[in-house]
Amino acid sequence: MSVIEREIKVKDLVTKSNLPASDYVINPYVGCPHACKYCYACFMKRFSNHKEEWGIFLDIKLCDKPINGKKLQGKSVFLSSVTDCYNPYEEKYQCTRKILEQLTKIDCNLTISTKSQLILRDLDLLKQCKNLKVAVSINTLDEQFRADMDHADSIFQRLQTLQTLHTNNIYTVLFMSPMFPKITDFKSIICKSQDYVDEYWFENLNLRGSYKHRILNYIQASYPQLATLYDDIYRNGNRTYWEELSAEIEEFCNLHSINHINYFYHQDLVQNKANCQPFQNPPAII
Repeated sequence: MSVIEREIKVKDLVTKSNLPASDYVINPYVGCPHACKYCYACFMKRFSNHKEEWGIFLDIKLCDKPINGKKLQGKSVFLSSVTDCYNPYEEKYQCTRKILEQLTKIDCNLTISTKSQLILRDLDLLKQCKNLKVAVSINTLDEQFRADMDHADSIFQRLQTLQTLHTNNIYTVLFMSPMFPKITDFKSIICKSQDYVDEYWFENLNLRGSYKHRILNYIQASYPQLATLYDDIYRNGNRTYWEELSAEIEEFCNLHSINHINYFYHQDLVQNKANCQPFQNPPAII
């Protein structure tokens, strides 16, 4: 797949965050060649004026302004929210590495989220970060389903990445997102990875906009036995499945003393933050 690359000038790399557990976000790129079929970030096209399909364009941000260390001091920073900061083009442009070089000098709480083993290139810088978590997204152990959903690294590579980070004394998070009803087996993923994962995050599959129909059509074609369930959840708005799964996750994690955070109903958490309601850690079942 050919990706359209474009360098753009920006005034600042740091923006205020509406994520429930972050004060600021840094996105070194606009777009993402992983082309995840369920990616909520495709809404960025409304602001970037891209006519191309999500996944076939990438804007590389160039910024002369250094990151304001005073502004980020003691704050939580998320890298990144609407792109993968270690997408394959990072190897060429090294935008994320240049950002990390600045962040190592700032006493902030940094979380990096990725699906790529390219992050291991920067182990030297990661080890210098004062308060760091690295989250690797995995929502299946089935490589065929993974390949149907994205162009990112294999599940095997992602698990290897977590293991290598853990071996290098970096705090690891397995971000189980998005969890597909009756497809994501959270217990199997935990059992496979628990020896080298410090914390698990859970987020359910939210469907809206153009990709809602894409995913529902995929389920109808590939998992027809689940089509009725998906229609009930995503067309009728029935939350029963998620409420029961949320309770099951809590029971399992508490029983096995697994450190975890439940981010189910992400949009509700964002709205609670906007309304200045306190974020619970982990959130209560919604």
